[in-house]
Amino acid sequence: MGLPALEFSDCCLDSPHFRETLKSHEAELDKTNKFIKELIKDGKSLISALKNLSSAKRKFADSLNEFKFQCIGDAETDDEMCIARSLQEFATVLRNLEDERIRMIENASEVLITPLEKFRKEQIGAAKEAKKKYDKETEKYCGILEKHLNLSSKKKESQLQEADSQVDLVRQHFYEVSLEYVFKVQEVQERKMFEFVEPLLAFLQGLFTFYHHGYELAKDFGDFKTQLTISIQNTRNRFEGTRSEVESLMKKMKENPLEHKTISPYTMEGYLYVQEKRHFGTSWVKHYCTYQRDSKQITMVPFDQKSGGKGGEDESVTLKSCTRRKTDSIEKRFCFDVEAVDRPGVITMQALSEEDRRLWMEAMDGREPVYNSNKDSQSEGTAQLDSIGFSIIRKCIHAVETRGINEQGLYRIVGVNSRVQKLLSVLMDPKTASETETDICAEWEIKTITSALKTYLRMLPGPLMMYQFQRSFIKAAKLENQESRVSEIHSLVHRLPEKNRQMLQLLMNHLANVANNHKQNLMTVANLGVVFGPTLLRPQEETVAAIMDIKFQNIVIEILIENHEKIFNTVPDMPLTNAQLHLSRKKSSDSKPPSCSERPLTLFHTVQSTEKQEQRNSIINSSLESVSSNPNSILNSSSSLQPNMNSSDPDLAVVKPTRPNSLPPNPSPTSPLSPSWPMFSAPSSPMPTSSTSSDSSPVRPEEAVREDSSTPFRKAKALYACKAEHDSELSFTAGTVFDNAECPSASTAIFTATLKLRAPPPLTWALPLAA
Repeated sequence: MGLPALEFSDCCLDSPHFRETLKSHEAELDKTNKFIKELIKDGKSLISALKNLSSAKRKFADSLNEFKFQCIGDAETDDEMCIARSLQEFATVLRNLEDERIRMIENASEVLITPLEKFRKEQIGAAKEAKKKYDKETEKYCGILEKHLNLSSKKKESQLQEADSQVDLVRQHFYEVSLEYVFKVQEVQERKMFEFVEPLLAFLQGLFTFYHHGYELAKDFGDFKTQLTISIQNTRNRFEGTRSEVESLMKKMKENPLEHKTISPYTMEGYLYVQEKRHFGTSWVKHYCTYQRDSKQITMVPFDQKSGGKGGEDESVTLKSCTRRKTDSIEKRFCFDVEAVDRPGVITMQALSEEDRRLWMEAMDGREPVYNSNKDSQSEGTAQLDSIGFSIIRKCIHAVETRGINEQGLYRIVGVNSRVQKLLSVLMDPKTASETETDICAEWEIKTITSALKTYLRMLPGPLMMYQFQRSFIKAAKLENQESRVSEIHSLVHRLPEKNRQMLQLLMNHLANVANNHKQNLMTVANLGVVFGPTLLRPQEETVAAIMDIKFQNIVIEILIENHEKIFNTVPDMPLTNAQLHLSRKKSSDSKPPSCSERPLTLFHTVQSTEKQEQRNSIINSSLESVSSNPNSILNSSSSLQPNMNSSDPDLAVVKPTRPNSLPPNPSPTSPLSPSWPMFSAPSSPMPTSSTSSDSSPVRPEEAVREDSSTPFRKAKALYACKAEHDSELSFTAGTVFDNAECPSASTAIFTATLKLRAPPPLTWALPLAA
């Protein structure tokens, strides 16, 4: 039930019912006043708590923003950069949210606390003041009325009339005060319906605005959240692969530490105890020592592993001699003496074991350092990039694409090792390998076939993408933008030997087909990169740093798969420089005499004049006669041909580089290293043979003839053809080709030489005759 209404007419009667009704209204006002007072107190506590929460969240955001991830390695993948940036993104979102919260808190004081305090003071406070006034007038009216009623009737009439007038005046004033009080009470009761609720509504609206702002922030954060989720998953997948590799390396190191010793720039390094003379006697101080054989420099760094700090300054001396210390000459074991050029006296050192002393002694004696060469963990069988190898890979790919392209976990699920080895032995059998049209039987499971393909690639003498290019590919994957990565990898792929590139193209086309069916086989480009990265681009040295670069190997494979059509079917935009080609083809052996590949050829294209044609024809005729009589005599007639090479005819001029000192002193006449063999100079990549020709392509053999019909021999040119039969061989054949109506097929082989070098794709060059 609600409160009964206060009637103004009851103010005059001032009946008990009126008084009861008025008391109920007053009680409601007191209750409202107390509730508003508590509400204001709780509101202030809430605002204070929100401020503390905002401050705590801002501190949390600042901590996130200050933390920086440090990844292992000299570069980060896109996924790692996304994860590293995530903390700053989180901090930005939290700060943005807290900015809105502060606005809500400041607004709450204005829209909630201030209106409630104002209503309580102005409205309820005014009602209380009116009640005080009403009570005072009530007491005054009742007192005067009692006093007036106690007047004696014997008073004079004038006194009685005056008393009546005074009572009427007080009654009228009381009546007016009573009306005002009732009006105020009813006004406050009505006002509280909106003036009390409206601030609460405004406060809630501020909360809704805050939460809506958070919702908008969440929407804006959605794209980054999705990207971050993918990056976290990719990083987790890479971690699983990397962890297994590191764990495997750790087990190998436990079993045989020396087998996986890191190749160091120093001839020998390790801990040694060095005898030092002190005032109270001698002491043995632990040093980390390094020795460089070339400079004979010994560096000693005092270092205590227990405290983790250096115990003094570094010292470097130049080795003069090293002598094993006899056991009976000193109380310590494993000792040896070192004499230095720039330090007087003998330095006595103690190795950690007898084997350690032997290694130090061998290194300081000038012997070759004992390093364990990097050994491929895979079996080094007969796997080669030959016709059998290509046949095996093609058969495996054909079987996968026809029978198992949609199998889940393709290339990730491995087959039984015994079955894989058995399949490889069948495929690598020369009898069955020659049957190129024979498919792999259906009895072999797809996982066995895929494992055989990967195993064969690992059985190659070196990785398909070659050890010498491994660091270059990794550096390319670490470039900042995707376009630069693709461009650099595109150039590097075209520096690979022809057969390596052909096999890589065959494999990438297949992996692209596998990735196109990722909805069925669940093998995305990223998953294929994880599987094939360590196989195709494994490092020469197995270290933790190399394992940390596996993620970049995976990125290289991803780029090759995604851009296989551009990379393998188009020529790189920027041609490779001679220096780059030279580095890519250079053999790692300085002891061998320079091969013919170190004598590059120069392409000439000259406009032959009529005056010089007769001289050329005479040379040609003499050459033909010599060849017809004895082809081998041409090579022996270098003395007669040599003057022609030195003639003043600029069109016949050739570039003759100085013969290296490392050439054999008495080369055979038929040897390409013979001094009588013509030396030419040419760019290391095919170039146009004429600057005046409109065709910029290299001259083909058929284009080296039929250019002039002014003589019986229309054109005679020296043909120098090179053909790569193997990725490490290049066959050169030089001859003189004539176009003669009487003898259209006449050609004379001057010499044939096979050179060992790393060859670019097969090329055919035509050069002008020069002796």
